[in-house]
Amino acid sequence: MSAMNWLFKEEPSNYSFDALVKDKKTVWSGVRNPVAQRNLRSIKKGDQIFFYHTGDEKSVIGIAKALGDAYADPGDTTGKAHVVDIAPVKKLARPVTLKEIKADPWFKEFALVRISRLSVMPVSDAEWARIVGLGSS
Repeated sequence: MSAMNWLFKEEPSNYSFDALVKDKKTVWSGVRNPVAQRNLRSIKKGDQIFFYHTGDEKSVIGIAKALGDAYADPGDTTGKAHVVDIAPVKKLARPVTLKEIKADPWFKEFALVRISRLSVMPVSDAEWARIVGLGSS
């Protein structure tokens, strides 16, 4: 099966894309929403990830990748939560803002527009290509 694309949301004051670049890799944990957890459990090694800054920025900042398949969170006593190890790939030439995405009718079915509070969501190949295109200009 081919690699999937995802979008991970994080408050930059909590953990930013620049922090990921500095750290070279991190364990993506702390996802509590059941739908976001289900998405996280589906992540496989090599999957591509948009790193999205929430809060004041509200924009796709960079691209990361899954270093391995999602696995059970060692810190979760219930055994329900999963985590994934990720590493940075590159920062986008310019951030792609939520405002810009919402203003483009092409993105009307995009999970970021429809289910804005979800912290881990799938991104179609077409959505991925369009955001990469916007972020490289």
